[in-house]
Formats: sequence, structure tokens, C-alpha cells
Amino acid sequence: MVSVDIKKPSLCTSEPLTKESLGRVLSVFTNLVRSCYGPTGRLKQLHNGLGGCVRTSSQSSVLLSGFSVTHPVLKLLTASVQNHLACFSDCGLFTAILCCSLLEKFQDLNVTPHAFMKISQHLLSQCMEYLDSEACGCRMPVDFSSSKILLGLVRSILTTKPTCMLSKKEADHISILVLEAFLFTIPQDASTGVVLGKCLYVPVKNKRVMDSAVYPGLLVEISDLHMTNTPPLKRDPSGAIKVAVFCASLSGDLANSGEGAIAVHHGVSLEATVLCQLLNSGKQMVKDGVGLVVCQKVIHPALQQYLKENGVVAVERVGIALMEPLQQMTGSQPIPSLQLLSSACYGHLKDLQTRRFAAKCFFHLIPSDPIVCSLVLCNRNETAWDELKVACQTAEHALQLTVRDPWVLLGGGCTETHLSSYIRHTSSAQTDAILEELGCSQAEFQLVADSFCCSLESVACCLEHDNGSSLVDTNWGHVWSLPPNTPSESGWSNFLSKCGCGLCQKEEGLSWRTLRRHSSPSLPKSCVQESSVSSADSLILDCFAAKKNGLQVAVETAHLILDLSYVIEDLN
Repeated sequence: MVSVDIKKPSLCTSEPLTKESLGRVLSVFTNLVRSCYGPTGRLKQLHNGLGGCVRTSSQSSVLLSGFSVTHPVLKLLTASVQNHLACFSDCGLFTAILCCSLLEKFQDLNVTPHAFMKISQHLLSQCMEYLDSEACGCRMPVDFSSSKILLGLVRSILTTKPTCMLSKKEADHISILVLEAFLFTIPQDASTGVVLGKCLYVPVKNKRVMDSAVYPGLLVEISDLHMTNTPPLKRDPSGAIKVAVFCASLSGDLANSGEGAIAVHHGVSLEATVLCQLLNSGKQMVKDGVGLVVCQKVIHPALQQYLKENGVVAVERVGIALMEPLQQMTGSQPIPSLQLLSSACYGHLKDLQTRRFAAKCFFHLIPSDPIVCSLVLCNRNETAWDELKVACQTAEHALQLTVRDPWVLLGGGCTETHLSSYIRHTSSAQTDAILEELGCSQAEFQLVADSFCCSLESVACCLEHDNGSSLVDTNWGHVWSLPPNTPSESGWSNFLSKCGCGLCQKEEGLSWRTLRRHSSPSLPKSCVQESSVSSADSLILDCFAAKKNGLQVAVETAHLILDLSYVIEDLN
């Protein structure tokens, strides 16, 4: 007998977000993301109650994909951050922390959700306009004739991931490799509508980080036996190697023959017929002068032996991930069936070499135009390697975004505090026309503006995890870190040398105030000048596109959560 459960009606909750319930829901999540933020952020271990692998990380992309949430508010919040990360890869923790801070500040205000959303949307527009304006004092242009800014951006991303366990020397080495790998992916003929190439990461674990290296072209892992029994390469008259790439199986099985019946005449061996067809294809490739055959799946041993005897190198089981880069760098068209084999599908390589890294052997496929490269990434253990790979991919994506939007923002919390100082200045006196448009009083506007600025400043404060204090200077609006147990204001200057981003140095007459302490608003000055940028070392920088979008996503997600009226849950 089959038991049938009665379908339960959906649960509809009206007005689910009272201030008390919202605070309880956000409390644990807020503490989680805040404690992970920055280069000294605390690590988290993710595992489930059923066993399985344990993942250690402080990166938002790993954390948010590694645990599940059940409350509708947290589902909405994490989905928004993950969507941002899917497009920009970076600034996920910034987005989550700012969104949580805005929701926390709303709970302390005596204003309606509608008024809070209208005013903070207006403030967001002011931030966006300022970031895009020439007067912006927290962004700097990227000079592509120099590697300094680009290296600073990559290094800043890598050093905020403590699970990578990189020393300064190792971080500099990996930063150079990531930038070099990215430059390989830019075609030499950079015309309109250019398509960037690919960088593939080759794992070598339990090795020194300094053994990492980047190679133009593609590294394809092979066996030791394959490495020692490689025949001499066949080349065409120009010296190039002709390549045939198959995305179909060359094993001779019929698993991928599609639906329908196969009619076999009496006395005919199906296996022998298929093998004959495979060998005929091999003869055709030998006749066409092919020197390298690459197959996504399996190659029949008889076909491999035939190709080897005729001076053709055969590589099998390369997987689907290498199909696109192979097509990009060789100009070949992946062959989906033996019936579609033709000379028009062939591509070309400049050279083929063998390499060994630790216990692994590789064929090194070297193209004429290296728009594909392989980054051999080494680290001490599997956990550190996994984290380093994600960090390198994030940095690579940030470089791609920077080519499209050639600016960077000041990091280390300085962009947040500078924006806060700017908003405090512009919101100190609003015209009656703006207040009327927003439908609020001057007092309401000032309350929301203070909360908005405090939320930005709270993100900068989250970079401090060791009981130190965060200050902001009254000249540029940059954040400065003060060690714990520091004496009163009169002795601050003795413990400060440069701001969070590293661009501003301590100077005579400079004064500071504690973050989130009210003071008379003033327009922050810009310290982004060619001379100061060129003289500053080890700048902390953020990806312009990623942080700008993260700011927008954080504010709009907070609005979406505050605008929830009903939650409908399926209980079946």
C-alpha cells in the first residue's frame, strides 16, 4: 500500500519584518561576515553533520556557497550577494556587511521604511555620481603603460585572503604571475570587439609557492609512459604542427550513436567495422599531415598505435574544459563525428614540448599567438591551494573589469570613509525642492544621512579585528588604524604613519577624529595626484567596477528586504 499525505496549505506571514525579528535574524549572519573581512579576518571552517570534506576560508564566494540558510530574509540577502559575485567576483563581504549595517541602522531610527528607502536611494545616487565624476577624490586612473597600479590591485586582492598563507615575497611573486598570465590572454591584434583568451590553473600541491610559474599555451597532463614514448613530431613545410581536435569519442563504442535501431547484416562484425572506420580516419589524418590528435574522450588503442607508428602524437581524455582554449589557440574546429572529418577543421601549433612538475608530466602546447596560458600554481597544502586558486581567479577577473573600466578605488577602508565625509558635507544643508521631492523633513533627511554614513564607516571599522581603533583624518577623509591601548588624542600622531590605502602620509597639522563620532562636516580633499601615486609603495586598491556595483547591490537589497510585506512558505 502507498501512503498518501494530505497536502498542507502554504503558510502566509504578513508584516514579517518587525524591528525585533529583523535584528534576531541578522545578528549571527552579520557577525559572521564582519569577522571574515580584510587581511586579518578570522577563518571559518565549513562542514556538514554527515561528514564529507571540511573547507577553511574567509572568502565570501566560498562561505555563501558552503552553508544553507532557511530564513527568507537571509535567502534574499545571500542570493543578492552571490549574484553580484557571479558578475564581479570581488567585494562580496563588503556588499553583505554594508547591507546588514543599513538594516541595523534602520532599526534605531524613528522613520518609516518608505522614508528610509527614498532618502538612502537619493544618497546612493549622490555616491554614484561622485564616483563617476572627475572631482572624485577616492579613485585613480589606471596607467596601462606601467604595471604599478595593476600589480597593486592584484596584490591587494591576494593579501586579503589569509587562508592562502602567503608571505610578502610570495604574494609579490604570485601577483606578478597573475598579471603576466592576464597579459598573455590579450590578443596581439587588439581590434574592436576583441575576445580575451583563457588562463588555466594547473594544481601542484605540497610544493613551495615560489615554484609557481606561468607558461604561454596549454599544459595537458599525460602519463609517464606517454612522456617517454612520444614519437618525433611531424611538421608542415612552415614548421608548424597541424592539429586535429575531436570532441567525439574515438573509442569505437556506440554509446553516443543516438536513438534508433542499428541494422547489422549477417556475418558482419560491428566492432571490426567501426575499428576499420577509425583506422581509415587515422589514414586520412596521416595523409593530411596531422602531427597532433587531441581527443576530449577516449582513443581506441589500435588507432593510438597506428598514429604513433606514423609519427602522430595522440592525447586522449583531455576533458571538456580544455576544448574552448584548444579551439582559441589553435584555430581548430572540434570534430563531433568521424563523418565530419575534413582539412577545414584542422588548426596549428608552433611547438610541442614535454614538461614535468613534481610527480606530474605534461605536454606543453605552444601556439603562435599565446592568447591561452597555463599558470602552474603551487602551495603548501590542499586547503591553501584551493583558496589561492579562488583568489587568483578573482584577481584575474578584476583585471578584466579594469580594462573595461580603467579606474581603481582606494582600498583599506579609505573609499568608504571618504565617501562618508563627502555625503556628510553634501547632506548638511538640503534645498526645500529636494526635501519636497523626497517627501521628508530636514530632520528625517539628516537622521537617514547620518545612518547611511555610519554604515559606510562601519565597513571600514570591520577591518580591525585586534581591539585597535579606527580614526579618520579631517583633511582627506581617509581611515587610519590605531593600535590597542593607545594614549589619548594628544599622542595619536606618534602611532600613525600612513592611512589604510597607503597613499596619505602623516604630516604636520593633520588632525583625526574617531570613526562614527559626529563632527562638523567638511568637503574631503583629494590626495590622488600623479606625484603622490608614483612615490607611494604597496598601495591597497579595490576594483572600481566591483565595489561600485557592490555599493548599489547593498543599498538596493536593504530596500528590498525592508519592502517585504508577506512571506509565503510551502510547508509540503
